This record gives sequence, structure tokens and C-alpha cells, in this order.
Amino acid sequence: MKGKIALLDNFEGKEAAALLIDGKLHDFFTEPGMKAPGAIFRVKVKHQLKGSGGVFVESPDGDFFLHQTSSITPGKVILVQVTSYGDSEKLPRVSTKILFKSRYVIVTPSADGLNIAKSIQDIDRKSQLKQLVTEEFEHIPYGMILRSACALASDNEIIDDCRNMISAAQNVLSDEHNQIGLVYRAQSPHQMAWREWSDIPSVDKRNGAFSDYGVLELIDELKDPKVIINNSNYYIESTKAFVAIDVNTGGDMSFAAGLKANLAMAKDLPRQLRLRGLGGQVVIDPAPMSRRDRKTLENVIKSSLRKDTIETNFVGWTSMGLIELQRARIRPNWLTL
Repeated sequence: MKGKIALLDNFEGKEAAALLIDGKLHDFFTEPGMKAPGAIFRVKVKHQLKGSGGVFVESPDGDFFLHQTSSITPGKVILVQVTSYGDSEKLPRVSTKILFKSRYVIVTPSADGLNIAKSIQDIDRKSQLKQLVTEEFEHIPYGMILRSACALASDNEIIDDCRNMISAAQNVLSDEHNQIGLVYRAQSPHQMAWREWSDIPSVDKRNGAFSDYGVLELIDELKDPKVIINNSNYYIESTKAFVAIDVNTGGDMSFAAGLKANLAMAKDLPRQLRLRGLGGQVVIDPAPMSRRDRKTLENVIKSSLRKDTIETNFVGWTSMGLIELQRARIRPNWLTL
């Protein structure tokens, strides 16, 4: 199957969304859970964790870790937003910087001003968007960022989305009740698909769409740590400390086999990490190659990461020739749930 299609269906009895590009599974959203990134809680500050630069905060739905100590005192009730998933050993992380993100706009209550996504480079379109919003709203109560999807969107679509997000922000921030707990739920998989997949020409919402398009088989492939690509392969294995990537040349015995295997992995890895919901520290053990080829591999990895929707930093090379990445934990590691 050629082209792009979004499938909105259910997986294992829960809402899910899959994005196929030329028959390959490109993205997948599954039910995020209550403490997913984007959810907003009213919490009570417990105590500072010495040496960590942060504090524990509590709610009826569980504890979180806030990496902040300024203006934070024990017993204080504050609003926080989940920024990363936790696991059995680590608490989910939260921030006091609240965002309301949708398809066309991000409302930023803690940062004033109207900004346009850098990806919209057409000067005339930027001017049109700023004029549209400033003329529609006599007073913009919060900071706003118009996202890249605004480039081709209609005026009504953009304004409706702005109104909805401003209303959501006002409902949350104007609530004067001091009762701790969940106040704003993270978006569902179908909502996330609408929010993040903005250039999809075809959408299939039928029950059974996953089965019809072979998505269930593609998901089963993710349960195998071995990823076969071209004539090489690499393994993805998650440990308590980090995600380990081991690259192999397979049956390729040519002089440049190591570099070819590493470049193939570099182009495919962001997709695999995204689909598997893996984040945190990532350590890559590349296939043997010449030291002079390191910069080539590094540039390809960085280019692939820039195209990904999840923030990942290239930390560098270790003395033993391993590559370290640091990746945001904003997807659930659903394969282990």
C-alpha cells in the first residue's frame, strides 16, 4: 500500500490509533493512562529530596517528582502538568509550566506573546496568521504559539481551535477549589492522532481497520527485540538503567558493511523507539567501522532525530566507542504494560 493513512480503531479493548506510510507502521498511539504527559493535577508539596534539586508532590492518584525548589514549600497546593512517564522504579515527572496543546495552537499561560511556528517560513502567511488572531480576539489572555498545521488550515479551523484551547486554559486556571487530584485529562489516542498527524489525506475509522490493514501483525513485530533492515540487523533491549542498541552486519562481509549497517540503523531507530514507547538514556553499540566514519554516522543520527516528534539529544561518544542519547519519556512503554 502506497501513501499515508490514519487508522482509528481499538487495540486489546482500548482506543488506539495507527499511522501507516507506504504500508509501514510509522506511529502508534494507545490508551495513555491517567498519569500521562499532558495531564494536569492539583498536588500538595511533600518534601524536598536532598541533592536532587526537586521535591516530591502528592495527589490521590499517586506521587510525582517536580524538578524545582524555587517558591516551593511543603504543604503548598500547586498546579502541575505531567511531562514524562514513570515506571515501577521512577515517579512520573511534572512541571509548573502548564501548556494546552492542540492541532493548530499551543496556549502558554506562563509565557506571553503570539508566536508562529518556525517551520512556517512564508512571510505573507505569517502576517495573515497574526492578523487573523489579533483581529478575532480583542484581548489574548495567554501566550499562544500557532503550530505548523496552520500553514494550510482554514481561518475557521484555526480560530475554533484557539477558542477551545483558551477556554480549556481558563477552566483549569480559574478553578479556585483547593481540592487536590486530576483537573485536566491527557488527550485520547484518537485526539492525539488528530493533533499530531496533520498532513494525512486518508482516515479510516471503521472497527476492524487494524486487522484489515495488517496493523496487528506489524505490532507483533515490535515484540521482537531484533530489527532486520536491509542485509543487517540490530537489537533493541530495554533495561532498568537504559535502552541498549546493538548493531550487527548480518551476512554482509563487505569492507563497508559496518558503516552501512550503522547508517541503516540510524535512519530507522527514531521510528522504532517511538513505536515501542522507549525513552530515557539510550546507548548504541555500533557495528565495527573506521574511526573516520564516526562523523558521518553522527550526522545521520542527528538528522533522523530532528525529524522525529520526540525530543532526543545526541549526548556524544564514550571512550569505548559507544553512542549516548537522551530521549524524552512521553510515550508509554506499552509493550511491557
